[in-house]
Amino acid sequence: MRLVALFSLLVAARRAVADGGTVWATPHDSYSSSVGVLGCKVNSDRIAYWPGSIDCSNICVSLSYEDRSVYLLRIDQSGGAHDVSYDAWNYLYTGYSATSKPAAGGAIAMEYQDVDVSNCADLIHTDDGKLPLSAANSMNFLSSCLEKDSWIGKNYRLYNILDPICTWGYDEPCTLDWPAANQASCPHALGTPAVLTSAPVWDIKYPSGHKVLAGSPPVPGGPAPPSPDAGNLGKVASKALMALSFATWAICWL
Repeated sequence: MRLVALFSLLVAARRAVADGGTVWATPHDSYSSSVGVLGCKVNSDRIAYWPGSIDCSNICVSLSYEDRSVYLLRIDQSGGAHDVSYDAWNYLYTGYSATSKPAAGGAIAMEYQDVDVSNCADLIHTDDGKLPLSAANSMNFLSSCLEKDSWIGKNYRLYNILDPICTWGYDEPCTLDWPAANQASCPHALGTPAVLTSAPVWDIKYPSGHKVLAGSPPVPGGPAPPSPDAGNLGKVASKALMALSFATWAICWL
């Protein structure tokens, strides 16, 4: 009996460690989702990009620093870092949004806790509160969730949008006759690469705090480009310097 009790305590302790602890959180400024969650239908400023595969039920975490905390959707897998959306990281670090008072910095020790998905309900912007997935590119992940008793298996909504930043496809819901079919049916042909502009995803760039359209080319920084005459002025200055040097040499020679 004592061995059984001790084993139960060890299992509970390991589970507690797995469900919470300290992570070194770093800012992430470009929305993505390795399982095809559509950024135009969730709060893309409250995302956790953490190591490990995405779970079918455990997709909501609470992250805290000092007296501040936020809920994050864990819907993307990183290569090893505990990245979080820049706006969430900035708020936890400074108490301000990244758009109002952007800050720069690296990894900061923060406390996390896995919590029930209901805590992240405000982060999901579909009409019925179900997780929005790409009908064309989320089926492998969704199938794994449908094959077991899971939150996502019971709370998903497919859309005919091809990419997580919602730039291709049609913003329309699709239906899935699971398990009779493993491909969704949509009003338009599934996976049609039509240009989509009605459902933009906005990134908050690090460390400027500027909002930019996700997927758009980066705005180059640094000094302003030279004026059209700058090259000619440089050539004139160079020739003048050469003439002055030659004149000085000639005077010395004489």
